[in-house]
This record gives sequence, C-alpha cells and structure tokens, in this order.
Amino acid sequence: MIYQGKAITVKALESGVVELNFDLKGESVNKFNRLTLNELREAVDTIKSDASVKGVVVTSAKDVFIVGADITEFLENFKLPDEELLALSLEANRIFSDFEDLAVPTVAAINGIALGGGLEMALSADFRVMSAAAVVGLPEVKLGIYPGFGGTVRLPRLIGCDNAIEWIASGKENKAEEALKVGAVDAVVAPEKIRAAALDLLQRAIAGELDHNARRQPKLEKLKLNAIEQMLAFETAKGFVAGQAGPNYPAPVEAIKSIQKAANFTRDKALEVEAQGFVKLAKTSVAASLIGLFLNDQALKHKSKSYDEAARDVKLAAVLGAGIMGGGIAYQSAVKGTPILMKDIREEAIQLGLNEASKLLGNRVEKGRLTPAKMAEALNAIRPTLSYGDFGNVDIVVEAVVENPKVKQAVLAEVEGQVKEDAILASNTSTISISLLAKALKRPENFVGMHFFNPVHMMPLVEVIRGEKSSEVAVATTVAYAKKMGKSPIVVNDCPGFLVNRVLFPYFGGFAKLLGFGVDFVRIDKIMEKFGWPMGPAYLSDVVGIDTGHHGRDVMAEGFPDRMAVEGKTAVDVMYEANRLGQKNGKGFYAYETDKRGKPKKVVDPQAYEILKPIVVEQREVTDEDIVNFMMIPLCLETVRCLEDGIVESAAEADMGLIYGIGFPPFRGGALRYIDAIGVAEFVALADKYADLGPLYQPTAKLREMAANGQKFFG
Repeated sequence: MIYQGKAITVKALESGVVELNFDLKGESVNKFNRLTLNELREAVDTIKSDASVKGVVVTSAKDVFIVGADITEFLENFKLPDEELLALSLEANRIFSDFEDLAVPTVAAINGIALGGGLEMALSADFRVMSAAAVVGLPEVKLGIYPGFGGTVRLPRLIGCDNAIEWIASGKENKAEEALKVGAVDAVVAPEKIRAAALDLLQRAIAGELDHNARRQPKLEKLKLNAIEQMLAFETAKGFVAGQAGPNYPAPVEAIKSIQKAANFTRDKALEVEAQGFVKLAKTSVAASLIGLFLNDQALKHKSKSYDEAARDVKLAAVLGAGIMGGGIAYQSAVKGTPILMKDIREEAIQLGLNEASKLLGNRVEKGRLTPAKMAEALNAIRPTLSYGDFGNVDIVVEAVVENPKVKQAVLAEVEGQVKEDAILASNTSTISISLLAKALKRPENFVGMHFFNPVHMMPLVEVIRGEKSSEVAVATTVAYAKKMGKSPIVVNDCPGFLVNRVLFPYFGGFAKLLGFGVDFVRIDKIMEKFGWPMGPAYLSDVVGIDTGHHGRDVMAEGFPDRMAVEGKTAVDVMYEANRLGQKNGKGFYAYETDKRGKPKKVVDPQAYEILKPIVVEQREVTDEDIVNFMMIPLCLETVRCLEDGIVESAAEADMGLIYGIGFPPFRGGALRYIDAIGVAEFVALADKYADLGPLYQPTAKLREMAANGQKFFG
C-alpha cells in the first residue's frame, strides 16, 4: 500500500500502475468532505513523488463513484468571510489540478453515480470509462450555486460550450449513452467490466497507443471559440436560461456568465474566475434556502425510515370513492406496483375514476416514461367494483368520499365490517378531525388520516395523521404505503386542518382582509407570484374550488374561533353565494376560457368586482410590501403554532410540508426558514406593526422568548 487513509487508499498494481481508490469509511457513499479532500491532497503528493508510477486508475469501492461534495459542510463553510471561502475553493482546485498535471496518464472508472465533485474528479483525469448503469451530472444549480471544483472550466473545453451549458444550467443527471455521445466519457461498458476496461485503456496510454497529453491539453487552454462565436453562444444561452429559471434562481445564469468570463483564460486563471463566482452565489439567501431544503428533505427521508420496522407490507390496497381523486389514488398505487380495488356505489363514478387513471397512464406513455405494456399492467392492477366482494384480502383502505363527517363516518363503519381485523383504514380528509371520525369505529387503533393533495400524481406530499387512538403499526404501515406510492409522507398529529390546511387558511385570512380594504385581487395575485408563489391567492382559490375553500374556512373557524372566525361576509362567502365556484364551473374570482390545448385560461371578469363591492369595509392604501406582510405573517405565525403545539415534530418537517403541499417558494426555504432569514426578533417586530389586524398577526409568547434569546429555528 503506497497510501492509506480513511477515505482514500493508493496501492500498486502491476507494471507501474497504481489504483487510487475512494472508500469513505462509515458511509454508504463516497463524498468530498474535508477529510476526503485532505487525503486526496496527500495521495496526489505521494503519487507525484514516486518515480516508479507509470499510470493511475481512479476507482470506487462502493456502488457509487462519488456523489459529490458533503452538503452538510456547506452552510458552515458559506458563513466564512469571502476571502477565506475563496481561499478554500482555490485550495481544493489546486488538488484537482495537481492530479490533472501528473506526469503519467490517468483514467477514471465511473462505476456508479458521479455527481458534482464526483464528475469533476473524473473530468480531471485524462480518460473516463463509464458503467452503462451509471449516471453523471453537475446538479449544483439546484442548490443555488454552480460547480466549484473546476466543472465550469473543464466541461466546456471537453464537450463544447453548448453541451456544457445545457448540463450545468439544467443540473440534469445524464445516462451513459448521453455522456458518450457528447464526449464527456471515452467508453461505456457493462458494469462488471468497468475495472478491466479502465485498466486496459490505461495500459494503452502507457504504451503510447493513446496520447494522454493530447487528451489533456484542451482542458488547459482557452475555450476554442472566436469573439463572434462566443457572443452568439453565451448571449443566446443567457437569455433562454434566464427565461426558464426566472428571477428568483440566479445560479444557472451566473454559471453561464462564469464560463463566458473564463473563456479567454487558460485553466488556472479560469479556475480563479469560477471560484470568485462560486463565492458570490454561496453568500446568497437562495443558496442558504435551497441547501437547507436539501438537508430538510434528507431529514424527512431519515425520519420516514424510522417507521419501517413497525410497518406491515401492503400487498393489496383499496380506495373508497372513485371520481378524480379516487382515480388519481388508484393510478398512483397501481403505477408504483401495488394492486388496488376501486369501489364506488355509482357506475358513472367508477368510469370517471378509470378514465382519470387511463388519462394519466396515457400521458406517461406519450412522454416515453412508460411502455404500452407497462400501462396495460398498471390498468390491470386497478380492479373496479361496486361491491365489497374482495375486501377481505385488503391490507389498507383509503376512504376518499365527500368531505362530510357524517358521510365519512357511515362509510368507514361500513367498510370496517368488510375487512380483516388487522386491515388499516385511512381517511383522505383535508380538514376533518381523525379522532372525531374514529368515534364511528370499533377498532380506532387501526385508523389514521392519509391526506393526498390534488392532483395526486403531481403533488409529492402525503400527510399521515395520527388520531388519539391510532396505533404505531397503523401509522407506520400508512407511511410505508405512501413511500411505496412514490410520495413524501409527513406524520402529523390531529387537529382541524392538520398541518398544511391549518397554515394555509390564515394565509387566505390575510387575503380576505386585503379584499375588505378594497385591494384589487389581480394586483394581490401578481405581487404574491412575484414573491415566488406558483399562483396568487385568488387564482389558487379558483383552482381549489370556492366551495371547498368555503367549507374549509368554516371548519377552521370552528376549530380555532379565537383567530380564524370572522364577522360578516367575506369574499369567499359572496363568491359562493353567487355560485362562482372557480375553475370547476368556469367562474370564480376570474372567468375561464379554454385555450388551444384544451386547458382553462383565466381572464379578468368585471362582474367579479361588482360581486366583491359589498364586502369592502373601508378603502385603505396599502403598499406592495404591506400586501406580502398581510399574507405571509399569519401563515408564518400559524406554522410556528403548529410546531409549538406538537402538530408537527420538527421545523424541517413543517417547512417541507408547506413546500411539498402548497408550493411555498422553494428559494425561500419554508415558513420557518423565512422567519430565520428575516431574523426572529425582526419578524416579531414586523408582526407587531400589524397587530391591529387581529390575533392572526400576534406572535406567540414562545416566539417572543426566542426573539429575546437570539434563537433560530435552524442552526
């Protein structure tokens, strides 16, 4: 053994070849943390000083090559002063450059996932051999940054400017076929042949059959584009990417700017340009939020694994209530491999559910994500029925009937008599108390909430609601089934609205107050969309359904009368009374026309303003900043209350629930991270400015205590 560390070893093979092997001890994957970088420095120096070395093959002892940098170290590193962070970046880059400058040929054997720093390590080798099962990419823009280990310098010089911009600005993962096509790798082989193929290629280079210096040279030089070609390539790309990414995600465009600035420099100067831009992005709130989001997602996955041991396997599921929601649940279960019965009392509802599942499966086939054979298999896994015939074999039943407690209780009590004693019953309710519904059951310990979000196939979140008597097995089995369906489950405790809707209705409460002050709903929508929401509150109300919002508002007002009950009529009341239900009947805050693709298109309807006139209590001038605060303060404060009340166990779960469930702007990280970004004390002071608007705007005692103690929700 020439070198042995805790992450890297270097051992001599035959004929002067050495193997630099990544195998980070105590971890399931290889990643570039401080330890690995330090050891890579030592390993490269050891190889460089050994005159007997004729070639280096870079391998991994794990199923992956290298997944990238250790993101858990990012947030602390990014807090360093600019000069220190820049020095750290340049120091890391010197290691990769010194490896690239070894006097002998080098080959990277990419046996599995090679993302971010993993691909950048491979790019610093002279040749790359890739397993047919591996994927490579530079996904850093998804974290609000761009590649910082030479990716913006080496990749354009290796695969061309246009291809590199597409890879880097999109952050996409690329399969072996695509990597070979553009020249990112030199060969693709079967997984079991990766090591032998890499060693063979290295021997050919050592023998002079392949010129490793010629392969290396373009990465050391300026980008081979003249001034006009550069202008065309970069300016066009910046315009297109800016339009795709939007103003709230600067990293993709900044990556292109970095490639452009570095185009006329040789490697070392170009790496300095990359490092300077990297530091600039690392200091943005967007990077902090998106990295926090990634870490929260990892925490969520880890938390859901803790339920695995208690969970029972779901081999057959059932959904009660067909229609759009039932069809969506049936589709999601079937397409992910769990057969499902779909029961309703009406034949037309069954047909509607089957049509929904067929449409969703057909869309996947059209996009090449599913073969016709797999579509047929999934459809066959959905068994429509008007009776309880096969319910004796079902492991879990998802009730998805009308949002009415008496109807749900009757249906749940009925199905309980048709299933085996240990079958789990789950209600897809959005607001009704699980403990209340459980009163109709003989085995309430087998009952939980399983709240899907519409449309089921697109929304990643499932709230699993623990009632007063729900058993750990029932909760765990439901979590496991949600994961099997490809969803991200969050376990919450029971209360009206649970987590997501409990937080959403105060947001709508702020909207109602603005309309009561005569503020134009179109203006509100535009400002909140500019803030980062996928749609403004008026448009969202129309999409969800005014009747659904009206019912939910009443449930929430009953559950939290001190702050969610209102006096007099609000906008949702007058819309509901005018039978303007939103998209479902073509008129709500907006009117809806059908566009060329057959989808509803919103248009401003003067009649809506007439309907809203009676609910204006006073005309008040409000700024754009006021509009954001009217909407966001109550949402954030209710999220704080959910955490304090134990409805959700952690700040990470609360924020992820809002991002996955209602489209909270990801670049802001979630409601609690949004408070942290403002500063807890500053947020409390801001809320106090609006305290006259009522209890929804009044911080809790614990939040005031956090503010006084300088505490945060994260870090």
